[in-house]
Amino acid sequence: MGSKDDEYDYLFKVVLIGDSGVGKSNLLSRFTRNEFSLETKSTIGVEFATRSVQLQNRIIKAQIWDTAGQERYRAITSAYYRGAVGALLVYDIAKHLTYENMERWLWELRDHADPSIVVMMVGNKSDLRHMRAVPTEEARAFAEKSSVLFIETSALDSTNVEIAFHTLLNEIYQIMSQRQFAADPEEWELGPGRDIVSISPPPADKGRRVQCCQDM
Repeated sequence: MGSKDDEYDYLFKVVLIGDSGVGKSNLLSRFTRNEFSLETKSTIGVEFATRSVQLQNRIIKAQIWDTAGQERYRAITSAYYRGAVGALLVYDIAKHLTYENMERWLWELRDHADPSIVVMMVGNKSDLRHMRAVPTEEARAFAEKSSVLFIETSALDSTNVEIAFHTLLNEIYQIMSQRQFAADPEEWELGPGRDIVSISPPPADKGRRVQCCQDM
């Protein structure tokens, strides 16, 4: 008999990418286990964890891959972009260089991942307000220009972590369900029970709204 964690309708692969030290591992542990550690070490290669959430009466299992930010692991981690339907591009609001590198990370993601992947840019460590080096409006403008979602979070105090992941997963689900319904409306009406792994959403419309969330 399978465990409750094995019961899901859809499985979405999501990757966390960004410079080393921006808090990707703590975002992952906060969302999947509601844990945070000040002693978190840099990820070596790739790690992953899962969590299931309910969206519109469907159980969505998120398989979230935390990739190393160091240059020496780049050849290894880029292989894990394949099959991902969502990505969080994470920077540290207190370190401007990590934000400057967002463009490079975005290029790399789009070079290795499906071009229709749903992307959210995440300004992490919003609790460090007194050390802020990246203005919110500047980052939001860059996200809009790049046609990606945007939010600021804090893995330390949990601010917007749930919202970030749920918004990304819901965006993927909405696009995926529209595609599946268009392909076969009768099959879609059959309801849950089919495991669908790594479904790639269609390219976003040029006019799609990209600012998903307000700061909290």
